[in-house]
Amino acid sequence: MSRLPLLGHTDPDQIVAWHLGRAITVARFLSEVDDLASQLPPGQHLLNMCADRYRFTVGLVAALMSGKVSLLPSTHTPETIRQMQAFAPDVFCLHDALNCNIALPQFRYPEVPAAPGGDHAVPMIDSEQLVAVVFTSGSTGTPVPHQKYWGSLVQSVLAEAERLGLTATARAHSVVGTVPPQHMYGFESTVLLPLLSGHALSGAQPFYPADIVAALDEVPVPRILVSTPVHLRMLLDAELKAPEVALILSATAPLSLPLAHAVEAYFDAQLQEIYGCTETGMIATRRSTQTPAWRLFAGVKLSRDGEVVTASGAHVSQPIVLNDVIELTQDDEFLLHGRTAEMINIAGKRSSLAYLNHVLNTIDGVIDGAFYMPNETSPDHVMRLAACVVAPALSAQHILKALRAHLDPVFLPRPLLLVAALPRNSTGKLPHDALKNLIQAQLEGRP
Repeated sequence: MSRLPLLGHTDPDQIVAWHLGRAITVARFLSEVDDLASQLPPGQHLLNMCADRYRFTVGLVAALMSGKVSLLPSTHTPETIRQMQAFAPDVFCLHDALNCNIALPQFRYPEVPAAPGGDHAVPMIDSEQLVAVVFTSGSTGTPVPHQKYWGSLVQSVLAEAERLGLTATARAHSVVGTVPPQHMYGFESTVLLPLLSGHALSGAQPFYPADIVAALDEVPVPRILVSTPVHLRMLLDAELKAPEVALILSATAPLSLPLAHAVEAYFDAQLQEIYGCTETGMIATRRSTQTPAWRLFAGVKLSRDGEVVTASGAHVSQPIVLNDVIELTQDDEFLLHGRTAEMINIAGKRSSLAYLNHVLNTIDGVIDGAFYMPNETSPDHVMRLAACVVAPALSAQHILKALRAHLDPVFLPRPLLLVAALPRNSTGKLPHDALKNLIQAQLEGRP
């Protein structure tokens, strides 16, 4: 049974975080962790709802040090909260809001942090200790739990650090993220990556372009921006002066090649995409402007059985079926062609939502757009796709004409609806039901 360090920092005076304009040393961080751990309620499970990334991190580690498990569902709807309570009846909510409407027993993050003191030695954690349970949405709508143990998390994050040149021997970077720490990508790349590889996380969680720029300007160089295609596109469209950034990471959806080039030109820095899923964590990266191929982390293997591709090895302790259309090109490389659930077959002709959305969003004047594929299909009726588009200067007829130049007529959306915004969530993803509700509201003339 091995034990692995909590931090990649070796000196109690090293900076582990930037919070509200203040540098947080290892000594202060560990003191605040100890203080919070001593106050947490007795339940073994907690829902960490802290919006401030630093407070989320203190809460995560305090739970870890007191033998508690953090629950990290993908959404926080009332139904999801009921399902969390059914999964873990002793769960309580740790939050930092003035008013928290989560229907669980609550514990508010302390207003006054602890002063540095006590033992500053970096704790060693059992590699088999359960850190978190993350949840994916199953086909029935019931969250499916996936357990994350310290050893596998450390192995995954250190593989990321090695690939990106961010090991503990590298110059300390400031890590700013636009993705919530409760999301698997944000959890690994904005919390665990700086903790385990000796860098400093930013407590900010910016969303709008001006806030992203301000959050970057508030921390010292060299800086890393951990973001998503949606946030990056918004940032470019805002045409603000680019802050100095050493590296940009992107995940949650593949970047289009034009957007990848535009991001690198805007920041004058390298952009790396991360590939993974809740079940596996991170398993591959690519520099989109240089190659379409994804390169697997050392030890991770992909295998094919018919149309099914499975990941295994390294931190992926059990084989996991990937819900993507993948072309294996070399032992450690692959091409991504969209999600299996997004494959479309209409009148014997095949395409994918990923490709259709790519074509739609490359039309000049389209700010954001998405095709919608209904769940309800019948062998007696031809499937009809719909699309919602944010394009204030364009007409639906103009957009359809542009689509006809690239798409077979069977894939043209009927209807194509012009909307003010798409109902994307905090990670930039567009839930299927949210898009369905938007389309229904538009067709019924509801706001």
